[in-house]
Amino acid sequence: MTSPSFPTPEQVSAWPFDCVLVANRGEIAVRVLRTVQQLGMRGAVVYHAADRGTAAVQMADHAIEITGGTPVAAYLDGAQIIAAAQACGAGAIHPGYGFLSENKTFCEAVEAAGIRFIGPRPEQIDLMGDKVRARNFVEKGGFPVAPSAIEDDDPASFVERARAVGAPLLIKPSAGGGGKGMRIVRDLSVLEQEIERARSEGQRYFGDGRLYVERYIENPRHIEVQVLGDGQGGVVHVFERECSVQRRFQKIVEETPSPALDAALREKICETAAGIARSIDYRNAGTVEFIFGQAGEFYFLEMNTRLQVEHPVTEEITGIDLVAQQLRIAAGETLGYTQADVTAQGHSIELRIYAEDAARGYTPTTGPVLVLHPPQGEGVRWDSGILQGGEVTSAFDPMIAKLIVRGRDRADAIAKADRALRDTVLLGCKTNTAFLRRLIGHPAFVSGDVHTGFLDANPQIAAEPELPMQTVQALLAAASLSTRPMRDMADSVPDMHAAMGGWRN
Repeated sequence: MTSPSFPTPEQVSAWPFDCVLVANRGEIAVRVLRTVQQLGMRGAVVYHAADRGTAAVQMADHAIEITGGTPVAAYLDGAQIIAAAQACGAGAIHPGYGFLSENKTFCEAVEAAGIRFIGPRPEQIDLMGDKVRARNFVEKGGFPVAPSAIEDDDPASFVERARAVGAPLLIKPSAGGGGKGMRIVRDLSVLEQEIERARSEGQRYFGDGRLYVERYIENPRHIEVQVLGDGQGGVVHVFERECSVQRRFQKIVEETPSPALDAALREKICETAAGIARSIDYRNAGTVEFIFGQAGEFYFLEMNTRLQVEHPVTEEITGIDLVAQQLRIAAGETLGYTQADVTAQGHSIELRIYAEDAARGYTPTTGPVLVLHPPQGEGVRWDSGILQGGEVTSAFDPMIAKLIVRGRDRADAIAKADRALRDTVLLGCKTNTAFLRRLIGHPAFVSGDVHTGFLDANPQIAAEPELPMQTVQALLAAASLSTRPMRDMADSVPDMHAAMGGWRN
C-alpha cells in the first residue's frame, strides 16, 4: 500500500473484527455506519428511545436500545454499551465524538472486555485530556505554547503568577472543553473574582476546579491540524482546518485550506502538529489545535484524541476516508504510506446546521421535521441524522446536520455553499441556514479576514433583516389560508347562494 486508499475486501477479511458498534447517535453514527457497511462489515448502533426513529437506527444491521435517567445519560453508560457490543458480536467500538469518545475509563473497559477501541490508547487520552499536563508535555518537547501560569505548580502563588503573565488573560479549567468555564480578563483588578468564577464553573461542569491561565491573543484565529498515527512509529498530518468562525467558543464554519496560511506557514504548523503526535507515538485519528496570532505566531491550544465534527472538509480535499483509516489502525495495520503520499486539491467548507435562532442569542429551537429536502449537486455533501417525519428535541446538542461543499478554489466553494444553503428546505423547526448565508456573504468572510471574535464584532450578521410590511402581510395571509378552518371558510358557499341550486342567469 503506497497511498491512503480505501481498504480492499482482502484487507478487511484479515481484520480481527467483522462488526463495529457505534457508541453514539445522530449524524456521526450515520457517518461511521456508512463506511463500516461500505467495507462489507456489519454495523451496530445503540440508541435511546428518543432516537428510535432516527436514520442511524434504520440503517444499522443491529440496533440495541439502552436506557438512562435522561437520553444523554444512556449514551454515557459505558457498561450498557459494552454489553450491547457483546450481545451483537461486535469486535470493535467506535465512540464518534462527544459522549465517551475521550473517556479513558471507558477505553480501558472496552479493551478489558476484549473489544477493540477505535481511538488512541488510554494513556494518550489521559495525557491530552488534562489541559495542564498536555501543555506541560508539549512545552517540554520544545513546541510553542503561550506564556501561562498553572495553579497546580504552586496554588498559593497562582494569583500573583497569573498577574505576572499580564493582561489580557484567558482563564481555563484544567479539565475543560467546549468553551465552558473559560473567562477573558482584560482588567487585572478583577482577576481574583474571575478566577473564583472560573473555578466554580469548572467544578460544576467537570467536577474539577483546577485552573490555568495563559496570555490571551486578541482576535486570534483557531487553526487545527488533522493527524493520523498507527501507534507503531508511523505518523502523518492530513493538513489544516480553519475553525475561527465561532459563537460562544463553539465552531460554526470550518474550511480547508486556511486562507491565513502561505505554503511556508502551512508546512510549519502542520509539521509541528505531526511532531507533537509523533512524540507520544500517537495511535488513530487526532487533532492538534492552535491559537494563531495576527503576526503569524501560533501556540499549542489542545489535542482532541478523537474524530472531529469537521473532519469531512479534510476528506473532501484529500479523498481520504478518515473513518476507514481509523478502522485500519484499530485492526493493527501500519499506515503503509508516508507524508509525501498525502496530497490535497481544491477547497472545502463545512457549515453546521443548528436548530437555533441566531437573532435571539443563538437560542436552541425544537419542533417536528415536517419537510426535509437536503441540497444536492456536484461537490455538495449532506451529513445528517434526522429524517422527514422526525422530531428535533431539546434532549441533545442543537446541531442537526452538516453541509459540506467542495470547490475548485475558495471563491467557488463559497458560491456553492450559498447555493446549497438557498436550496436547503427544512420546515417545522427554525434553523440557522439564513444566518449562515449572511455570514458567508459578509465581505470580511469572503476576503478571509476572520477571527474567533468575528461574530461578536459583527452582531448585525445574527440579526434578522426587517421585512417590508407588505411582505409580512402577504406571509400572514398565506399562512392563514394554509390552515384548515380558514381554508374551509374561504371555500364555503353562503347558504343563500347554495339554495339557488344549479340556476344560471
